[in-house]
Amino acid sequence: MLKFALAMITTLFFVLAGPAPVQAQNSPSGAKKVVAKKTPVKKAPVKRPVAAHAKRPQTANRRAAPQASLDRREKLVKKVAVVNGKRRVVYHRVAAMPTLPVVPPVLTAGDIAGLNLTQDPLALKSNVAFVVDQASSQVLFEKNSSVALPIASVTKLMTSLVVVEARLNMEETLEVTDEDVDREKHSSSRLRVGAQLSRDDMLHIALMSSENRAASALGRNYPGGLPAFVAAMNAKARSLGMLDTHYVDSTGLSSRNVASARDLAKLVVAAYQYPIIRQYSTDAKYMVEPSGHALQYASSNRLVASKDWDIGLQKTGYINEAGHCLVMLTKIDGRSVVMVFLDSKGKLSHVGDAARMRKWLSEQGPQNLTRVKMRADQG
Repeated sequence: MLKFALAMITTLFFVLAGPAPVQAQNSPSGAKKVVAKKTPVKKAPVKRPVAAHAKRPQTANRRAAPQASLDRREKLVKKVAVVNGKRRVVYHRVAAMPTLPVVPPVLTAGDIAGLNLTQDPLALKSNVAFVVDQASSQVLFEKNSSVALPIASVTKLMTSLVVVEARLNMEETLEVTDEDVDREKHSSSRLRVGAQLSRDDMLHIALMSSENRAASALGRNYPGGLPAFVAAMNAKARSLGMLDTHYVDSTGLSSRNVASARDLAKLVVAAYQYPIIRQYSTDAKYMVEPSGHALQYASSNRLVASKDWDIGLQKTGYINEAGHCLVMLTKIDGRSVVMVFLDSKGKLSHVGDAARMRKWLSEQGPQNLTRVKMRADQG
């Protein structure tokens, strides 16, 4: 009984005292080490970056376009497809249309001078216009007619006049050389370097089709070369009273070839005296055979082929600085009229201005026609 009682007392003592304290790992008493059990900690899942080009699966509840980065040259196109009887939205990458740069309009010499601010009753597209009766020299219409502007290939009308009056051998063969290649405007030509034509054929296609290399060859093969030819052009201009005119080449590719509309009307009347210039400038088509190869040329002025017009002489011209130009002598209601249009905007605007002017002259009639004068300072 005594042993049982002692055992009960000892058990009760340990229950009341609780668990023994855990000793430190480096206990000096050398007691047995007790290590506390660690509770494992769950690590949060690491989110790995998704590649920009990885495709995300499309589901029925997901209709938005994928947000993957696009190349600037690509765009997403949304399409609806039916797969196993279910509608699905699919996105495809396609090449985007390139954005073209905005090119500012090219200002002509007339625009820079403010001539485009001049209004006229016919609403012409040309900054300059001059119309005169050939027989009486009566001015019928003028707009900025005394301003000297670049005249482009209208220059070739003076080129032809100098060639014809020089009385050179028209059957002489001229050869296109590297000197005739346009290195100022880089214009094209159907006459290759080494091509050979008679002076007559060179004159024909220079007047009719505004062939630049032909006009260059004409000036270069003048006695004394191109410098002498240009000098002859300027001398002829002075003799005709063309005081606002100056030439530097025989083609008109240089913007330094300038003249006023009034001066060009004088040139038209002078050139009209030569049948060869009248014929060559108004032919609709002409064929040449440089070095044995046939080439078909056509007129640079569509009006010469029109049955509605009676044109006795004409010449067109264009470079950026000059705009579209047109000079011609035509008959309207039986009266010969010289028309000059310079610095016109639009490929066929100078032709449209000629038609508008002819209609206006016909409606006015010879008896009621009054002179219309427009200058830049009048507005």
